[in-house]
This record gives sequence, C-alpha cells and structure tokens, in this order.
Amino acid sequence: MSERLQKVIARAGLCSRRAAEELIREGRVTVDGTVAHLGQKIDPETEKVQVDGVALPVAPDLVYYLLNKPVGVVSTAEDTHSRRTVVDLVPAEPRVFPVGRLDQDSTGLIVMTNDGDLTQHLTHPSGEVTKTYAVLVDKTIAPGEVRRLVEGVDLDDGPAAALSARILDRSTDQTLLEIVMGEGRKREVRRMCAAIGAEVVTLFRSAIGSVSDGDLREGQWRVLSIEEIRSLYGASE
Repeated sequence: MSERLQKVIARAGLCSRRAAEELIREGRVTVDGTVAHLGQKIDPETEKVQVDGVALPVAPDLVYYLLNKPVGVVSTAEDTHSRRTVVDLVPAEPRVFPVGRLDQDSTGLIVMTNDGDLTQHLTHPSGEVTKTYAVLVDKTIAPGEVRRLVEGVDLDDGPAAALSARILDRSTDQTLLEIVMGEGRKREVRRMCAAIGAEVVTLFRSAIGSVSDGDLREGQWRVLSIEEIRSLYGASE
C-alpha cells in the first residue's frame, strides 16, 4: 500500500512530518537509489529509503532489540541440545534472529532483529562495524604483549589482529583489557589471548559500533532507537 514519503519517514521516528518534507525538498532523501520528490508516494514494504546516504528502515513490521546475553545462553535461534537461546529472552513475535554470535561462555551485547538488510550489513566480511570487549585474563599483561594483539598473532585459521587494545586495570595475577575488533571469527578474542599466553576468565562485549548500554543487566533487552539503528547501518556502509 502506497503512502506519502514524509509520512513514512515520520512514522519511522526520524523526525516530524514537516521536517521530513524539508529533507525531501533539500534532496537528502532517496528511494531505491533515486532522489525523492515532495508528494511522492512509496510502498514501505518493498522500497528502500535513505536519508543523507544512510538507510532508514521504514517497513512497519521491523523490530530491533539490544540484548545483554548471559553466560550459558547460546547465540542461535534454535539449539539441537535444548539449551536456552537468545531468542528465548526476547518477545516471541515477531520472530527475530541474532546478528552475529557470542560464544556460550561470553556475555554482552547482541543485536536481535528481523531486518535481513541490517543483518547482511553487520555480518558481511567487508563490514566495518567494530565490536568492543572487556576481557579479564588470568595473568599480568605487559604493554608489549598488548601491542602484539594489535600487531597481529598467528591462529590456526590465519593471522588475527585487534584494531586497538589497552589495559583497563591490572593486579598481581589478572589483567582487564579493552579489545576492539573489526571481525568476529569463532572464539577469536579468546584464541588471540591464548596466543600471548593468557587465558580468558571473563569476556563481555560492551559495544557494537557506537551502540552500548551500561545500564542493561544480563538477560535484559531493550528496543534500539532509530538513531542507533542508523548508526549501525552507517558504520557498515
């Protein structure tokens, strides 16, 4: 069903209808890659809208959750071993899927959505969406060892390097690291720490791109804001 474009933009939560009209008038809105015009009608179910070159999800049935995954919960939609999954922690309808994975022993933020376009953006190998981790390891780490994480270490499936790594806190037998990654191979951060002789005690994903939430407790979820959704789209384009 076709609707006026400014109404669709306003309903998506980006701005008021009047402000949407101004965006269209200024040529900042495209529909399926073509600059939109005032008074244009679109089908929000099938046509793709961008504002300032960044996707604006407009289909009315799309949902986006940010979940803080607890230990022991698996990051899949279904599990053959009847373990609790991330899907069990969010509303059952509409059905959503996790974007990327956190291993069963890790905690932290994971996006859950039924938006296939965003999922593809965030999981494509060429994506630029960073993941930030707070990692507690079982030894005192020297600055030179931290540099190795950035310079790169050899893993069994090829070299791996963090975008950045720094020491947040340190004691006589443990170190808390912040590690920022641009990719997400299976248990990659854990294996990188093992490569410098450190075993991970706890691993928490604290941010996905610019999206974070220090108040979201383990097992809790909330709806992502339109600004956060667009920041994820923008970071991956």
